[in-house]
Amino acid sequence: MGMGRLPTKLSQKIEARKASNALRSLPSKEGLVDFSSNDYLGFAQLDLIEDGARKFLEDFKIVQHSATGSRLLSGNHKMYTTIEQELAEWFEAAVLVFNSGYDANLGLFGAVLQRGDVVLYDELCHASIRDGIRLGNAKAFKFKHNDIDDLRAMVNRIRLNSDKGEIYVATESVFSMDGDSPGLDELIALCDLEALNLIVDEAHAVGVYGKGLVQEGDLHQSVFARIVTFGKALGSHGAAVIGSTALKQYLVNFARSFIYTTALPPHGLARIMAAFDHLKGNIGLKAKNLLHQNIKHFKLRVAEYAMDRHFLDSHSPIQGVLIADNQRAKACEAHCMANGFDVRAILSPTVPQGNERLRICLHSFNSSEEIDNLIAAIARFCNG
Repeated sequence: MGMGRLPTKLSQKIEARKASNALRSLPSKEGLVDFSSNDYLGFAQLDLIEDGARKFLEDFKIVQHSATGSRLLSGNHKMYTTIEQELAEWFEAAVLVFNSGYDANLGLFGAVLQRGDVVLYDELCHASIRDGIRLGNAKAFKFKHNDIDDLRAMVNRIRLNSDKGEIYVATESVFSMDGDSPGLDELIALCDLEALNLIVDEAHAVGVYGKGLVQEGDLHQSVFARIVTFGKALGSHGAAVIGSTALKQYLVNFARSFIYTTALPPHGLARIMAAFDHLKGNIGLKAKNLLHQNIKHFKLRVAEYAMDRHFLDSHSPIQGVLIADNQRAKACEAHCMANGFDVRAILSPTVPQGNERLRICLHSFNSSEEIDNLIAAIARFCNG
C-alpha cells in the first residue's frame, strides 16, 4: 500500500473524531492578541534573552549548531555541566536536563517504576505523566483530582494487601488545563507519614511562582522528584528532572528518553541560561508582578460581569471557561478570534466529556484593556 490510502482502522478513527467535533488541526494566530500561549512572562519574545544567549556562546567559544549526538556519546558539551551546576544551586538539588517536559516525564516514570511498585496519580495529570507510567512496570491507579482523602484511602488499601513495593504519588503543582493546585502541605505530610515517593510536575509553576510552588513553600526536601520545563515561563525549550544525586545517576543509566536521543543544541542551553539570569533579576521580578496584577484584574472583571459560574476556580495564569460541548466550545473560540483574541478551545478527549472549555492564558504583557475586552466578548457569547 502506498501513500494514497490510510489504513481502514486509522480512517475510522479520523471519522469518529469528525463526528464528535473533536478533530484537531494546526492553528494560526496571526494578528491576534495572545491569550493562549504558555509564555507567561513574555520571555519568548524578549530580545535581551537572545542577546544573552549569544554572549554565553561567545564566552564558551562554541560555534557549532548541533549537539552532534546523545549526551552519552558526543553531545555532552561543556555548557551542560555549567547549566546543571547553576540550576542545582538554584533548585537546591541535583539537576538532569532533558530535551522537553514530555521526554522528562517519559524518562523519569518509565525508568523509576519497577515491577511490584504502585503509582497513584491525580486523574487530571498531564498526558506525558500517563505515558511515562505506561512505560514503567508498576501497577497504576488514579485518585480523584486534588482529593487527599481519596488518596489516603487508596494508600491504606494498598498497605493492607502488600507492603513490599515502593509507592509513588504523581501530581502537578499547577494543573495545565484547570489552573488549580493541590494542597501541597497536606499532601507532603501524608507522603512523609506513609513513606511515599512524591513526584511533582512544576511545568506551569516555575517562573510564575519563582522556583516553583514546592520550593517556594520550603517543601522540596520532602519531594522525591520535581519536573520543571523551560518552554513555558522561561520562554525557551527543554526541561529538567530535579532530585537527589543518586536519582540523577540512575536516570543517566536507565532513562531511555535521555539515553537514546540527540542532546539539545548549544544555543538552546545558552538561551535557558540567559532566561534564568533574567528571571533572577529585576526583569523577572517586574514580569512576575505584572502577571499577578493581571490575574487579579482578570478575576475582578469576571466577578463584575457576574461570570463566576462559568469559570473554573483558579488563581494561576490558566483560566478556564466551561462550555461543556465540543461544538459550542469551538464556536466560542471562533467568536473570540473574530473579536481579535487568540484563545483556544480544549475539547474532549483532551479533557473529559462534559468538561470542554475555553482555556485562557494570561501574561505579563497583556493590557488591562485587552483583558476587559476579552471578558466582554466571552460574556456576550455565554449570555447570548
